Amino acid sequence: RPACAMDWQVLTRELSLYLESQVRVGLFGSGVGLSLVLGFGVAYACYYLSSIAKKPQLVASNDRFCRFLEEYCPVVTETYYPTIWCWEGRVQTLLRPFITSRPQVQYRNELIKTADGGQISLDWFDNNDSLYYPDASTRPTVLLLPGLTGTSKESYILHMIHQSDTLGYRCVVFNNRGIAGEDLLTPRTYCAANTEDLEAVIHHVHSLHPAAPFMAAGVSMGGMLLLNYLGKTGRDTPLMAAAIFSAGWNVFESVESLEKPLNWLLFNYYLTTCLQSSISRHRQMLEKLFDMDLVMKARTVREFDKQFTSVMFGYRTIDDYYEDASPCRKLKSVGIPVLCLNSLDDVFSPGHAIPVETAKQNANVALVLTSCGGHIGFLEGIWPKKCTYMDRVFKQFVQAMFEHGDKIFSM
Repeated sequence: RPACAMDWQVLTRELSLYLESQVRVGLFGSGVGLSLVLGFGVAYACYYLSSIAKKPQLVASNDRFCRFLEEYCPVVTETYYPTIWCWEGRVQTLLRPFITSRPQVQYRNELIKTADGGQISLDWFDNNDSLYYPDASTRPTVLLLPGLTGTSKESYILHMIHQSDTLGYRCVVFNNRGIAGEDLLTPRTYCAANTEDLEAVIHHVHSLHPAAPFMAAGVSMGGMLLLNYLGKTGRDTPLMAAAIFSAGWNVFESVESLEKPLNWLLFNYYLTTCLQSSISRHRQMLEKLFDMDLVMKARTVREFDKQFTSVMFGYRTIDDYYEDASPCRKLKSVGIPVLCLNSLDDVFSPGHAIPVETAKQNANVALVLTSCGGHIGFLEGIWPKKCTYMDRVFKQFVQAMFEHGDKIFSM
């Protein structure tokens, strides 16, 4: 049984211990009060087990890919038990950064130059103490792509590196331009549609370790960027596989969802201020091309993209940018095995916008869709401090590909 999973026996035991403790401290002095609490607890447990805890949907047209996942990545077929007291998508999204631990990781930073005169910051976890792969030239390498304003310091990135460390793998984190403390050398940042920087990073990493198995994992916008790259390159990539977590499949649907009143209050305005903060440090450089006063007045992600992102990358309208940035339009061209995890209650990527039918038309693609989990949430267990469902999917899939990937289409 997976260490992070919680079955109904654990749920019942925890509930009983809690109730007993409450009785001991005298909070329920009457039998009526205790009966009410017991009744509520049983009703909640029944609702949780019948409506919340469910097996994810595994969507894949290739039976051999499905059998491969069932054997070597069984977590995608197991019931996902969200944390019983915070299973709702928005709550999971908000709480994960504060609840989950932050494993200690020592990075080696590298700045690489780009063709246009810019620079990209890479944070390496070399894992030179790897017992399973002591030869650095053949040590499996995972390229990690954080979310929209994320860096190598995000808790979900640190957990992926921790999981990779236990397996003996090397990791390198691709920090988008101007995000990780480095200076902008040109008036250009990044976006989900432009894959030039990612192509440069993949080529650079592969050139350093050409004999090492190489795959990538992207989270949120990092997943969108990775999917857009894979849709563009098809099979012409040194990556052997990719894992995608909480990607926004259709940007039009994502921004519309984020502009609903509650979602704007909880996420959209904060995300917009994060974007503005990420470029304010480079204001002197960016003022050469942009009206920064107007950009800093944006109150939604859509307004920010209209005034800044779409203009920077030469799109005629924001709709042109959003169409180009939406991975759902390129999924059919992906040419390597890709596993994509999404929650159907993710306000950043609404369930109805996930391209299920398109995925069924590409034998290289598998979708894993949970009913709960939010955006980069996937919390599980009574106190979800360490392991999450997303972490387990990541660990099992990268291990399956690195150690058994040659079997994926021969089963």
